[in-house]
Amino acid sequence: MAVHRNCEGIRRRDCLKLGLGALVGGGFVNALRLRSAGAADSPLGQTSCILIWLDGGPSHFETFDPKPEAPVEIRGEFPAIPTKVPGMLFSENMERLAAVSDKVTIVRSVRHDQNNHGAGNHYMMTGAPTRIPVSCGAYVSFHPSMGSVVSSERGARDGLPPYFSLPSMTRSGGPNLLGARHAPFVVGDDPNSDSFRVRDVTLPPKLEDARSLSRRELRHELDTMARYHENAAGDPVLGLDANFQQAVSLVTSPAAQKAFAIENEPDDVRDAYGRNSFGQRALLARRLVEAGVPFVTINHGGWDHHSEIFSAFRKKGREFDHVVAALIDDLDQRGLLDTTLVLVMGEFGRTPQISTLADRNTPGRDHWSSAMSILVAGCGTPRGQVVGATDSHGYSAIENVYAPENLVSSVYLKLGINPSKILYSPTGRPTHLVSDPHPITELMG
Repeated sequence: MAVHRNCEGIRRRDCLKLGLGALVGGGFVNALRLRSAGAADSPLGQTSCILIWLDGGPSHFETFDPKPEAPVEIRGEFPAIPTKVPGMLFSENMERLAAVSDKVTIVRSVRHDQNNHGAGNHYMMTGAPTRIPVSCGAYVSFHPSMGSVVSSERGARDGLPPYFSLPSMTRSGGPNLLGARHAPFVVGDDPNSDSFRVRDVTLPPKLEDARSLSRRELRHELDTMARYHENAAGDPVLGLDANFQQAVSLVTSPAAQKAFAIENEPDDVRDAYGRNSFGQRALLARRLVEAGVPFVTINHGGWDHHSEIFSAFRKKGREFDHVVAALIDDLDQRGLLDTTLVLVMGEFGRTPQISTLADRNTPGRDHWSSAMSILVAGCGTPRGQVVGATDSHGYSAIENVYAPENLVSSVYLKLGINPSKILYSPTGRPTHLVSDPHPITELMG
């Protein structure tokens, strides 16, 4: 599996080692133990969100906001192409998405002032700026992420956790004051692999029929399953209590088993997504929301293009284009796009001026939080529109300008959550879920 690093040298899987991504240390069993200590889940709604997080900050010029009239040192190497929507232009790298542009909205007017990875990630993922200055490579959690809020407000269904992250948690994707039971369930294994298995969900091969085993035999075999914190003290699997009984139910749940049985998808569907890790994770995300999971994040890193930006977009950008277009088409054909929000974004855009840093040999673009492009589709979002605009050189959002708070409020409203809600820490300290609960009007239909 490719290892993606940003300009600070942070690997996308380092968050597991730092403790943020593995707050649900024992997988399903520990999640159940923690959840049982909290309040009962609220009724589950019918809408879901697939967040495709482009870690590193994708260029708006090379995706959804090309500037064909700008000087070459700003517009770059790729021409703009028309889309199915008159007047809407994409970069030529987004050819397949141009063909489904009548099903999406492009937001070009979100901007903020957090120009490093740590702070920008936190702001976009939570709708709250960091409380103190943080370094570019920081993994910070001052506020619950969208996925964790959805987990808290919506709860589980049919034995499946309400918040998944594939293949790792984003650096600010944790629960903060909501508690560890609302951290994402991380599926690190590659669904493009013939040996794809989900830890704590897939039965060991020898357990072909769990019903034929005694509780003691079943506990012994389940105890051998890999978990993120294998050496954690007080492993809840060692106790034959109510949580263990629930864990057995999860492992043997038809809904859970069906959701992860990606091998049962027809070959033409799998081929449409692309036989690569990103494509098959997008397909798995569709299967999860189809099973009733309300929030799935795909953490797709490698967009910090300080150099080699044009060669990267010829390969990685076009693979991304293929996969996201396939996901939108598939959801629409299945009637799921009406209830599934697809959100594609990173922490910021890239500088208008193409540059070659002193330690790099090829051109790239640097961090730029004054302008970015965000793709939104489904869940009642009007189709075939552009929200806002940047100036002629892509320096800044100048029309219908919004903040991350407004974007996050839009997501919550679409998922049936009141962004004006007050949250309380374990010590009783109140905090606004979103400080500005007004949504992006154009997204609400």
